[in-house]
Amino acid sequence: MQQHPLVAILTRLGTFMLVMIALSIMIFALARVVPGDPARMALGPAATQEQVDALRVRMGLDKPLPVQYVDYVGKALRGDLGMSLVSQRPVTTDLEQTVPATVELVLVSVIFMFVVAIPLGVTTAHFRDRALDHIGRILSLTGVTIPSFLFAISLQLLAARCLPNWPIIGRLDHSLNFQAGPTGFLLVDGLLAGRVDVFVDALQHLVLPAFALAMAGIGQITRITRSSMLENQRKDHVLTLQSFGVPERVIIFRYLLKLSSIAPLTIMGLEFASLIGNAFVIEMVFAWGGFASYGLNAILQKDLNAVTAVVLVAGLFFIVANLVVDVLISIIDPRLRRKEAR
Repeated sequence: MQQHPLVAILTRLGTFMLVMIALSIMIFALARVVPGDPARMALGPAATQEQVDALRVRMGLDKPLPVQYVDYVGKALRGDLGMSLVSQRPVTTDLEQTVPATVELVLVSVIFMFVVAIPLGVTTAHFRDRALDHIGRILSLTGVTIPSFLFAISLQLLAARCLPNWPIIGRLDHSLNFQAGPTGFLLVDGLLAGRVDVFVDALQHLVLPAFALAMAGIGQITRITRSSMLENQRKDHVLTLQSFGVPERVIIFRYLLKLSSIAPLTIMGLEFASLIGNAFVIEMVFAWGGFASYGLNAILQKDLNAVTAVVLVAGLFFIVANLVVDVLISIIDPRLRRKEAR
């Protein structure tokens, strides 16, 4: 018996809600056991005890922990994540300004992964134990083993040497005098505003950090695609197609690639979620000013509300990415729906 796709999606949504509840409890508990008084850290050592106590009351830290958690969840559901103790602005305002920058960077990185890793994995599997296979395996191993910040610095030095006019820091040339629009993505907002110059300049700024961020994923997905292709090449139906004289390109792109896409797709979804939180090194090297660097600064300055919001949003991205990947895989491979139905 095969499970209906809608039932599978609803089941995963239920799991999604349970994971979000567990995540909120974990974040709340961790934020309360961090050493140091958030109110004291926000006001500084020169503040009087009366001022600290007043801020604790305003932040709700004087209430019992269960009441604090209920207030925290209720405000989060309304989109109120509190005030940043450092910027003195609502955390949601800070996130609205920083999250689109990181999401745009990660999306372009995932595109690089898909465009580079999948064809490279298919090519290395097709030319197994030949020169192209060895070159592809060396490149994939290089991407997995070398840290992303080293790629970032190397790309900056290479661009400065070979392409002196190529931008190596920031998101956009300030001389263009353009502010991000409703989406927060400079590529999209530039096109919506009819500013081709903004689109081109934003794309140039994106290439180096996105490629540096994608290198580890490219190496990993290339290796997984190659191994999946080689494993599926030994399946009986593939051998039957070969014996019937079906052209090799038809076997690869119509049958093998679909069978071998499940593992790379899973890794790509996980990479998208993890890159949201792991992009802080790239953002610092390229002065990107996105969500990841905002989270790092919040941790270093012990900004309680900002830290909890950053962890919550990063976890939300991770859970949503897993949910989307699960749904796509169940659509691609109906055998998984039959297994879940049993």
